[in-house]
Amino acid sequence: MFGDPARRQPQSIGFVLVPHFSMMAFVSAIEPLRSANRISGRQLYDWQLFSADGAEVPASNGIAVVPDAQIGELKGPTTVVVVAGLQVATYNDRTVMNGLRRLARHGTDIGGICTGTHVLARGGLLDGYRCTIHWENIPGLMEAFPQLEVSANLYEIDRDRFTCSGGTAPLDLMLHLIARQHGSELGAEVAEQFMHGIPRQPDSPQRWSLAHRLHVSHPRIIAAIGQMEANLEQPLSRQELADSVGVSLRQLERLFQKYLGKAPARYYLDLRLHRAQLLLSQTTLSVLEVATACGFASASHFSQRYRGLYGWPPRAERQPG
Repeated sequence: MFGDPARRQPQSIGFVLVPHFSMMAFVSAIEPLRSANRISGRQLYDWQLFSADGAEVPASNGIAVVPDAQIGELKGPTTVVVVAGLQVATYNDRTVMNGLRRLARHGTDIGGICTGTHVLARGGLLDGYRCTIHWENIPGLMEAFPQLEVSANLYEIDRDRFTCSGGTAPLDLMLHLIARQHGSELGAEVAEQFMHGIPRQPDSPQRWSLAHRLHVSHPRIIAAIGQMEANLEQPLSRQELADSVGVSLRQLERLFQKYLGKAPARYYLDLRLHRAQLLLSQTTLSVLEVATACGFASASHFSQRYRGLYGWPPRAERQPG
């Protein structure tokens, strides 16, 4: 299980870089290991970088990273971490998938950070496991792989699989690893080096609360938006929405205009269209399938509304450049 005491030291970790990987997630995972070595005065961890063919891999910020080897040479690490980022929906490199499956058969702990979860799911390596992914990619992952048990937690550890959301969350994951293997005191010292404060727990939320994100504290508004977000595929009527939060339709309209500057129907529509934009960019679902998943009765109606908000048709989200 990921986090169990290392069978030997230094513990070897292989990072598999997928094109357009998140540099933030990658650095947040590797720097705590470096710091643990420095603070302890021992070589507790070592690491190598791998790619499909051994060639340099561009990060999402445009910086190219030169790996140590191709994935076919990855044999020794007890832990493998797949690092991905943008444009992962169609990624299906056969060399990488076969390499990961081979390692899984040999009992290697395998994980994904940021959208690395999507790569593991594509390879069939998360069936029967709990997993998580960056909050923005949760809808796309669930649509593409409905059999998965997906949470919105910061990170998940399930036996020999671990998955972690993006941003700086891998720092918390690695602090957990360090503390479990080498004691909470070392984990705390590493966290302090990065001015990180108290490490977040696995079940910590990825996002701020609705009230914090919207700068709105009115409980009826928060409850209504919660209902909207929970019912995007089969939208509630305005009356059903008002009834669900215990106010009249007229009062609901007034509250939305006062606190958000738009009618609840408009706010609800924008939520559905934003979900559609995520699905278009993160999955290979057809425009009609995306429309259905976001509560639109027809592709034509969906396209009209989409163009009205964004200024271009849904299909443009998938055109290069």
